[in-house]
Amino acid sequence: MIKTKNIQKYYSNKFIKTYVLKGIDLEINEGEFVTVMGPSGAGKSTLLHILGMLDTASGGEYYWHDSPVHRLSERKRTTLHQHNIGFIFQAYHLIDDLNVYENLDTPLMYKKVKPPERKTMIEAMLERFNLTAKQKLYPHQLSGGEQQMVGIARALIINPKLLLADEPTGNLNSAQGKEVMELLKKLNEQGMTIIQVTHDDVKARYGKRIIHLLDGLIDKEE
Repeated sequence: MIKTKNIQKYYSNKFIKTYVLKGIDLEINEGEFVTVMGPSGAGKSTLLHILGMLDTASGGEYYWHDSPVHRLSERKRTTLHQHNIGFIFQAYHLIDDLNVYENLDTPLMYKKVKPPERKTMIEAMLERFNLTAKQKLYPHQLSGGEQQMVGIARALIINPKLLLADEPTGNLNSAQGKEVMELLKKLNEQGMTIIQVTHDDVKARYGKRIIHLLDGLIDKEE
């Protein structure tokens, strides 16, 4: 499903290149649940953003089902992302001037889902995450936990082939966190490919494979 060869990411000024990723070779098979771990600054979130086509690598090759993502135009990468990838952000990334309902509607509009079908899908997702009573509220009117639940619902509403989760339970209480991890486990059992970033050893074990990053390189796998 995913294959990378020597993926690098660096930021440069006139005098020096600062590397975040130094050469990542990675293969993710369809249906896997993979955890990425490592200390702060190891490059975990950067790698997730590149795999999610929200950022581009400075060098190397990225293949999505044999399609060379690194050679695609920004427009084609965006379309590929909108139709195939759900992303749960650590900092929510909700649209501030849209209410809960409208935030869930946005990815469906990008995917050109017809209005009646969108309404059915949104109502089902609101019910699934106990957000029906909150649907007309705006992000600033929600708690951190509620905002994260909206973010998770938004990532799942397109039924993505790949779900990327950057510390998906970081802003949730322990009960909510366990509920989310059990949901991810169930989605994976139903066939969804999932890559999560986490610092939590217990949540990391939900992944069937754990990749450890250190200083922009893969340090080990287990």
